[in-house]
Order: sequence, then C-alpha cells, then structure tokens
Amino acid sequence: VHLQTQQQVKLRMTGMALQVVRSDGVLALYNGLSASLCRQMTYSLTRFAIYETVRDHMTKGSEGPLPFYKKVLLGAISGCIGGFVGTPADMVNVRMQNDMKLPPSQRRNYAHAVDGLYRVAREEGLKKLFSGASMASSRGLLVTVGQLSCYDQAKQLVLSTGHLPDGVLTHLIASSIAGGCATILCQPLDVLKTRLMNSKGEYQGVLHCAVETAKLGPLAFYKGLLPAGIRLLPHTVLTFVFLEQLRKHFGV
Repeated sequence: VHLQTQQQVKLRMTGMALQVVRSDGVLALYNGLSASLCRQMTYSLTRFAIYETVRDHMTKGSEGPLPFYKKVLLGAISGCIGGFVGTPADMVNVRMQNDMKLPPSQRRNYAHAVDGLYRVAREEGLKKLFSGASMASSRGLLVTVGQLSCYDQAKQLVLSTGHLPDGVLTHLIASSIAGGCATILCQPLDVLKTRLMNSKGEYQGVLHCAVETAKLGPLAFYKGLLPAGIRLLPHTVLTFVFLEQLRKHFGV
C-alpha cells in the first residue's frame, strides 16, 4: 500500500519497510490488520461461497467439470459481488496502513476496523464507505478469475497428466499457478483502487486517477508488484491447501 501510493518512486520495498520500522516500530507493519481480517471475512467469504455453490450446482448430474470459459464467467461474477461487499473494510484497511505516512495532524488514527467503519459513516457519510467500489469490484473480478477459475483449471490439467494424485503436491502446484495469474491480472486495478481509497478529493473519478497514474509511465500501474506477489502467492497457496484439507476431513 505504501509503495502504491507514492507519487514518485522514492523507495523500494526494503527501503519502505525499514523507514516504517525506524519511524513507528515493527508493529506498524501490521497497521490495519483488524481491517484486513474484516475485509477477508466479507470479501473472500462472499466470492468463495457464490463460486463454490453455483459451480457445484452447475456440475451436479453433468459429465466432467465445467469448461474453462464458464469457470471464468462464474469467477468474474462472484468476484465482482465479493469486491463490492468487501469495499468498506478494504477502504478502512488502506487508510489504516497508510496513516503513518501522513503528518501527525492529518492522521485518521482509527483504533480498529469497527472504529474506522463507524467514523467514516459518521464523519463522511455512508456513501464514502463505498469509495472505490468500482475499482474494488473490478479487482475482485480479476483476482477471483486468477485464483478460483485458474486454480480449478490448473488442478484439472495437473490431474489429467496422470503423474500426480489429488494430494497436497497437486494443490501446491495448482495454487502457485493461480497466485501468479491473480497477481499479474489484478495489480493495475489494485494500484488505482488503493490511490482512490486513500485520496482526499484530488481525483475526480476512476478515469482521472488512471490518467494521473499513467503520467508516471506504464510501470506505475505495477508499483508494488513484488510485495503484491509476496503477499498474494502465499495467501493463495495457503487458502487452497487449507480448503482442500477441510474438504477432505469434513467430507465436503
């Protein structure tokens, strides 16, 4: 988030991390953790629930898995809805993470996610909670296509080779592919979403934000790609490995 909201590239990932630790301590790296968990409990639960439920309903009684284009379409719809549902917590998450970069007089100082949601609604109106909803929904669409649709397809392809059983190694390979696809697909929208959510009125809309970001060069849309990959790849791998184990042990 810190890297994405730099107007000019002054610090890379290591430099930014060291600056945060020096100025605010190690725990400052976890600012917004409550909001991040709240976001996952709204955004991820919604998209996974819709995708898995509809996919299972569509494949019931049919021969073989869904074709890839249907997986992509289903992933896009579930991700879009999940992104919208998770927007309020996502916005508070971005603000809490970026707070330390602001001068003390401009900091919002939310105590936790619920405090942030309440204060935004009270001080800026309920509409402000959905600031950047179009970007969050679009990002949710792309990341869900990258994660869920690509995971399903990658797993299907790995199993079709006949070299590996439906076990942890297969899940690790498929989820690694899915994590890479999701990172590359959603990074440009992630940058725009983060800038919009953290803005204080300097952008007139999504298009204006995109134009201003484009002025910094095409690579500006991929600011923070490495830390995004470092975050999203393990997140994707662990999500699917745990999900598959839960399915296995709870008979789902």
